[in-house]
Amino acid sequence: MLLAFSLAQEASTTAPPNPAVGCVIVAPDGRMIGSGHTQRTGGPHAEVMALRDAAARGASTAGATAFVTLEPCAHHGRTGPCCDALVEAGIRRVVASIADPNPKVAGQGFERLRAAGVEVEVGPLAMEARELNLGFFSRMVRQIPWVRLKAAASIDGKTALENGTSQWITGERARADGHAWRARAGAILTGVGTVIEDDPRLDVRLVETVRQPSLVIVDSRLQTPPDARLFEIGRPVWIYAAARDEAKALALEARGATISCLANADGKVDLAALLADLARREVNELHVEAGHKLNGSLMREGLVDEILLYLAPKFIGDGLGIASRPHAGGPLTALDEALALEFRSFEAIGPDLRIVARVAGRDKF
Repeated sequence: MLLAFSLAQEASTTAPPNPAVGCVIVAPDGRMIGSGHTQRTGGPHAEVMALRDAAARGASTAGATAFVTLEPCAHHGRTGPCCDALVEAGIRRVVASIADPNPKVAGQGFERLRAAGVEVEVGPLAMEARELNLGFFSRMVRQIPWVRLKAAASIDGKTALENGTSQWITGERARADGHAWRARAGAILTGVGTVIEDDPRLDVRLVETVRQPSLVIVDSRLQTPPDARLFEIGRPVWIYAAARDEAKALALEARGATISCLANADGKVDLAALLADLARREVNELHVEAGHKLNGSLMREGLVDEILLYLAPKFIGDGLGIASRPHAGGPLTALDEALALEFRSFEAIGPDLRIVARVAGRDKF
């Protein structure tokens, strides 16, 4: 199962919107005869890849055991049911890490395997398999993506100078590491202020990738420049506005953007509705790289699940913070009103420190 999990990890940047799954097939005499992981969207799932690997080796799968990190699917989607493929291959036993949260599966794969006489065991590396696919679980259970807010800051929490200068607070290795986190996301979200001020590409280029995440722009008044560099990348660009300005919308649509209007009572983009819409677009993980205003809005509305923070060994003093007004109702009057986070990991990335912190209890779904 450890090998199956390592294969699943390899698929974390290529599998979305499908979950990252690994599979290893072991013959009755204990020999590993096939392995594989989920391919890109529309391609074979891990079980089929492992069966194909076994066939390529000339190995018989009759009576074999399949170790797989997620319940084999039981429905016809972009591919056929993996549970049927395992039965047809003569697999005698399936050891799976965890049940698939997709309502189209949700135990049905296990049921069909057992009905066909296949022994099923569930549980090994369940926590690890769920964590690897936390975005997929979020989309299936909560109907919204897992929202990860990325920021690079000085050791005193400043993301930019008072004049807005922010490039570069952290070093090259931290920036490349940030691109690796971009690569695993289904979409990257930013605000129109960042687009206008920085004209960023917001793509994955500092690490190898076969898939560019979609780009999401929060732009209430459709101020995104049609000649922005972000349009140079071959990927979907989804712009969320509060109202449609026909001339501006047509200019942006001519560049390939998709415009959606989702307004709240304040005449701004309804961020909660935006997340629900992204789930419908099959976004599992949403990677946020925005300015302090949009960061603050997401935090005030309780929409941030996790913070990916790169701390540079620099002291800036006066400057801009990670989020402006991150709490509803104005400044806090007591420390116990602060947003509670749980540290998940610390790692030195070159001269900088990467911290992953999660909103307490947010992953309990």
